[in-house]
Amino acid sequence: MPATPREIAVFSGSAHPELAAAVAAEMGVELSPTRVSRFSNDCLEVQLQANCRQRDVYVVQPLVPPVQEALVELLLMLDAAKHASAARVTAVVPHYSYARSDKKDTGRISIGGRLVADLLETAGADHVLVMTLHSPQVHGFFRVPVDHLHALKQLATHFEGEDLSNAVVVSPDLGNAKPAAAFARMLGCGIATGAKQRFPDDRVVIANVIGDVTGKDVIVLDDEIAKGSTVFELTDRLTELQARSIRVVCTHGIFAGDALDRLLAHPDIDEVVCTDTVPLRGGPREGLSVISVAPALAAAIRRIHEGESVSALFEH
Repeated sequence: MPATPREIAVFSGSAHPELAAAVAAEMGVELSPTRVSRFSNDCLEVQLQANCRQRDVYVVQPLVPPVQEALVELLLMLDAAKHASAARVTAVVPHYSYARSDKKDTGRISIGGRLVADLLETAGADHVLVMTLHSPQVHGFFRVPVDHLHALKQLATHFEGEDLSNAVVVSPDLGNAKPAAAFARMLGCGIATGAKQRFPDDRVVIANVIGDVTGKDVIVLDDEIAKGSTVFELTDRLTELQARSIRVVCTHGIFAGDALDRLLAHPDIDEVVCTDTVPLRGGPREGLSVISVAPALAAAIRRIHEGESVSALFEH
């Protein structure tokens, strides 16, 4: 007799329950309840309040501020699912913030991207689903299967119906040039890139822009924006080169401190576009467009559950 398909259980940590609920709704399943409490000594305790036995369990938790709290909570949820006899446990981490810690570029420095990958596996993750890693090589830090999604198709939908005949996609640096080129192909426009240099004091300098941006409608594409230093520096160069308009697009809108206020108030930036991999503080804002990745995550989870190809989601 054919095997009975396993049921799906989707749980959410406290980092971004709105996204987890949207993913569950896209899949047509109920978001299973989770209880997070704290002992008197400040240690966290997690209880998954739904049956996990022989189920396909998905735990949705981006690593967003407070990152260490979100990480420990995720590890405890994975451990709870594994010890509740789940058939398979998948960590759905829309924003893997430790991907920035990917190499030993100075003496005696930790490589957090690799360590956190090991922690997820040790806690019970049989599979990991991430979106737009800051450093793609972090994918290789995992010893369990990883599906690495991107949000380029979702971001491209924001520009549907627009006249992009005069548009050019600009990558802030050469490291992001490949996804920027793919985004430009989706939009049917040109590509340019900044020549960025980052100094030890966290100062960013973009000496010039490689490609024609004069008189162009520029769409700056980055993987994430935290303090916005790179975007502001690039905007200065684009203004000097007399770009006609500038819009800023990213997957992970972290917007630390007052970065979002400064971006939206900048006289040369017409619009900021991001996805909801990171919860937006302060709610909707004029000049800010937020694209949901819940449909993409739900489609990936469905394909993982049914043993189908996830890479087919990237076909354009």
